[in-house]
Amino acid sequence: MRVLVTGGTGFTGGRLAQMLKQQGDEVVALARQGSKTDKLTEAGIEVVTGDIRSQEDVLRAAADCQKIYHIAALYRSAKHADSVYHDVNVGGTENVLHAAKTLGTERVVHCSTVGVHGKVEQLPVDENAPFAPGDIYQVTKLAGEMKAKEAIDQGQPVVIARPAGIYGPGDLRFLKLFSTIQSGKFRMIGSGKVVYHFTYVDDLCRGFMTCADNPAAVGGTYILCGENYHPLTEVVETVADCVGVQARRGSIPVWPVMLAATCCEALCKPFGIEPPLYRRRLDFFIKDRAFSGAKARDEIGFEPSVSLKEGFRRTAAWYFEQNLLRGKAPKHVGDAHVPAEA
Repeated sequence: MRVLVTGGTGFTGGRLAQMLKQQGDEVVALARQGSKTDKLTEAGIEVVTGDIRSQEDVLRAAADCQKIYHIAALYRSAKHADSVYHDVNVGGTENVLHAAKTLGTERVVHCSTVGVHGKVEQLPVDENAPFAPGDIYQVTKLAGEMKAKEAIDQGQPVVIARPAGIYGPGDLRFLKLFSTIQSGKFRMIGSGKVVYHFTYVDDLCRGFMTCADNPAAVGGTYILCGENYHPLTEVVETVADCVGVQARRGSIPVWPVMLAATCCEALCKPFGIEPPLYRRRLDFFIKDRAFSGAKARDEIGFEPSVSLKEGFRRTAAWYFEQNLLRGKAPKHVGDAHVPAEA
């Protein structure tokens, strides 16, 4: 089967493209001019140069594809104007849906986010929880999801997937957490009782593939998440074990850090500079993230298989292999399986 993956040069899209190729699909990745595409081409993935914001480029990339995995998105970055988030996360989705309708694509898997639910008030929540986006990323991801829902209502074969907390070998978003814990510089912000729900990238990609293959998934919306959610204190202890140190005790209040983040944004954003600290990053410490994967399990048979401890071991092993962490990995981490494609 010939399939298109948007966002193929990103962490999640790249891993999905590789896994699709491994199962025998002919994979096309849409990539912006100047993007790093070496790993994709080495894996035998066809790269089409174009921009998700261009209707013509998306049509060209989607030609002859039976399925489209729409993973491309502008993630949390404080240097971009709100209009850029809208152009990528909403306009890009419109372009994908237009291409699919025009070309008669068999199925579109649209990657949304659990962030559309905002701060979780009850633990855990499912797909029916109220929408409460808390920043421009979440607002535009929700708007993109609504475009996908409109397409479903009009009869297009679309599936909406909402991932939670993606991580794994090849991802750099959690590197700072690992490196500051290893160096002893990490400080818990707030109580540490806030919970977070991680999803190992290979599990998530298998979830996407299930959404694309299972006939029962068409028209559905599914949260794709790891088996359990964890308090931040446990997360820190698990990371510390993976980098071979004792986690540092104590915490600092939220409010002075939030004030500093606000000031950083005010100073940096007018110049297009990514602030060293900004408010959206503090959500990790102050907003509960806990979700139920029951619907995906019961309706389409998706179940995650990688525990947080095992996933963190694999992630830490990759960080050590890439010399992103100091020294050598502890033996129980060095023995962890790391996908060669990461």
